[in-house]
Amino acid sequence: MFLHGGWDHILGNMLFLAIFGKNVEDAFGPIRYLVFYFAGGFAAMMTQTAMTLLFGTAAEARVPELGASGAITAVLGAYFVLYPGSRIRRWIFLGLWFSYQLIEASFGLFSASANGGAWRSSPTSAGSSSACW
Repeated sequence: MFLHGGWDHILGNMLFLAIFGKNVEDAFGPIRYLVFYFAGGFAAMMTQTAMTLLFGTAAEARVPELGASGAITAVLGAYFVLYPGSRIRRWIFLGLWFSYQLIEASFGLFSASANGGAWRSSPTSAGSSSACW
């Protein structure tokens, strides 16, 4: 759940977490918020694993999962449920979030080779951490 696709992925997640996370934490309290954050990331990871096992190929199963965005998405969802009348334009931010995820993943929904899908089979990537993330 703590893997990211790169620095831009980390910074994008932190931007959305900074915008929405504090309000959700204030509503839940710090302990419940932490549990909720981990549960959201775990649920996203399990959903991705199930979809890969059910509908993916062997090559797709070798791609490491980047589950940090699942936890951030749970926080976004909680914010929209807790604050339905907020002045922040929910649908604009939600559209930006999904657009960001598609662009960041290089449309990895459609190709296992996107974002280093073949990193394990590459002989040059064995000692290079930049080849993976």
